[in-house]
Amino acid sequence: MNQILIIAHEPLAQAFRAAALHVFPDCGDRVHALDVLAHETPEQTLERARLLMQDMVCAGTLVMTDVLGATPCNVVTHLLERQEAIGCQAPLRGVTGLNVPMLLRAVCYAGLPLDEMQERALSGGAQGIMPIACDPDACSQDEKE
Repeated sequence: MNQILIIAHEPLAQAFRAAALHVFPDCGDRVHALDVLAHETPEQTLERARLLMQDMVCAGTLVMTDVLGATPCNVVTHLLERQEAIGCQAPLRGVTGLNVPMLLRAVCYAGLPLDEMQERALSGGAQGIMPIACDPDACSQDEKE
């Protein structure tokens, strides 16, 4: 079964993991979190990620991060580029723009091949973003004006 590693600005990684465990209490052995600390250099975060990944035995890992171009995403990019150099034997894939629907979709499809799991996560994240409409008959007078 594939693993999920969340690398995000503190405290988001642990919070996303907690959200996944709230919905799927049995997913704790395959959802891991690494918070990027404000005082930490990218190199220190990369080393912590590398050490965490050494302990993850799996078919593959989907590494998820919060913001494109920020330190967590840059760490993920380095992991993907240096997969063999960091001692990762299983394939890696990465996604950014993490949201709860994306994470839950990844948890649900962790048993698929890694590329399919990645696609399902991306589609779940996109499908989870939409406007919320109010039924005009149910809206309060203030909301109608």
